[in-house]
Amino acid sequence: MKNHIIEQLKKNIENFEAQAQTEKVGKVIEIGDGVAKISGLSDAMASEMLEFEGGVFGVALNLEEDQVGAMILGDYKGIKEGDTVKSTGKILSIPVAEKMIGRVINPLGVAIDGNGDIKAEKFNPIEKKAPGVIERKSVHQPVQTGIKAIDAMIPVGRGQRELIIGDRQTGKTAIAIDTIINQKGQDMICIYVAIGQKESKVARLVAELEKAGAMDHTIVVVAGASDPAAFSFIAPYSGCAIAEYFMDQGKDVLVVYDDLSKHAWAYRQTSLILKRPPGREAYPGDIFYLHSRLLERSAKLSDEFGGGSITALPIIETQAGDVSAYIPTNVISITDGQIYLEADLFNKGIRPAVNVGLSVSRVGSSAQTKAMKKVSGKLRLDLAQFRELEAFAQFGSDLDEKTRKQIERGQRTVEILKQGQYDPMLMENQSAILFALTQGFLDDVDQESILDWERNFHKYLKSSHKEILEGIAEKKELTEEIIKSLEEAINEFKEIYQDGGEQ
Repeated sequence: MKNHIIEQLKKNIENFEAQAQTEKVGKVIEIGDGVAKISGLSDAMASEMLEFEGGVFGVALNLEEDQVGAMILGDYKGIKEGDTVKSTGKILSIPVAEKMIGRVINPLGVAIDGNGDIKAEKFNPIEKKAPGVIERKSVHQPVQTGIKAIDAMIPVGRGQRELIIGDRQTGKTAIAIDTIINQKGQDMICIYVAIGQKESKVARLVAELEKAGAMDHTIVVVAGASDPAAFSFIAPYSGCAIAEYFMDQGKDVLVVYDDLSKHAWAYRQTSLILKRPPGREAYPGDIFYLHSRLLERSAKLSDEFGGGSITALPIIETQAGDVSAYIPTNVISITDGQIYLEADLFNKGIRPAVNVGLSVSRVGSSAQTKAMKKVSGKLRLDLAQFRELEAFAQFGSDLDEKTRKQIERGQRTVEILKQGQYDPMLMENQSAILFALTQGFLDDVDQESILDWERNFHKYLKSSHKEILEGIAEKKELTEEIIKSLEEAINEFKEIYQDGGEQ
């Protein structure tokens, strides 16, 4: 027995192979404000994930001759000088999965809604090269926002980047949330990225989305106000990486970045702590590249590449309406148009407070259905003429009949374009009411009762002329037949409304 054990030991010694495991390690030489300086990681790559003691991860940002500057993704208070740091050999990636739909996650892909973990097989790098010219196709399908003023005059297409810009408290987020709610049943996945937002505000928005049944097609990525600046910095890229996962499957995705002003602040903070040289308004020199490399990833892919799309709605907050400040002008030059919201209009009760003169969509009518094109062509012109004439009318001078009619039509247009929050409207209803407006059917309706008239008109169409709405929804254009039926329905309704008032 003894000999047998000795033989076995000899055999084990002969067959023993030493396995050496190499790890690239460094040491923390300085830590503070969510940024660590590390010595010894001479082979570290830009944007590489680094593992600190205690399982906290960081990202290598500065690669200097004798040290690496990294921002820490998470709580840095447990990290101290002298701690070891390991290279992972992986570029910063986040888990991506179908199961993320309907969930609230942080920028690292970890669920924070208390509904259990999300198990993902696949990881996508948060930074990725934007699709090239050959892979793209021109924007030609609409994204129905459900907001009359936008769908009619500043249309957004699938694959477009449309900036929402305005002062604080002018309804920027409201437009984005209404658009997400309106995507119900439109075969579109929505991603709302909250950057540096108050957690209470985000919770309220998620509750609104759930109430409207919109969380079934939405993912919410949250970098809260109390989270480290590093989270606010990577949040939009994480949202874009998840969007690309769905786009690669040929799906259409809408991403809202709320807002990129806070994103720029977070990057400025991290850059200054890393001692990168400051430029204009103390932002680092590559601040333009920060946003361009994010927004250029939005595209409509050609059919050979799956035909998917990412539509971006970045939000920028201005100070006292100054669109010529550094970050606003940067983002305006990257995007395909902007929806400009004005505090004065908002305070006057014109909501959504869209300034049609300064707002523009560089995709234009190619992102509209034929029905919308037909009714909206005249609308923008009417509104522009009204704004011009309104200034003269204020002086109380005698106006000729034609001018007076134009002003009255303009006032009715302003009333019709008003819309409540969380109340997006279907394309067929928008087409019907804008047809009534542009064809002069509302010219004899009192301005005060316009909104009441509109509300009852939609109820009437739904109950008595459902076939008209179904025809517009199906054909997506106003045929001669539909126009005739619509005119008859409007005249019928006007008689009923005048006789009995409320429907």
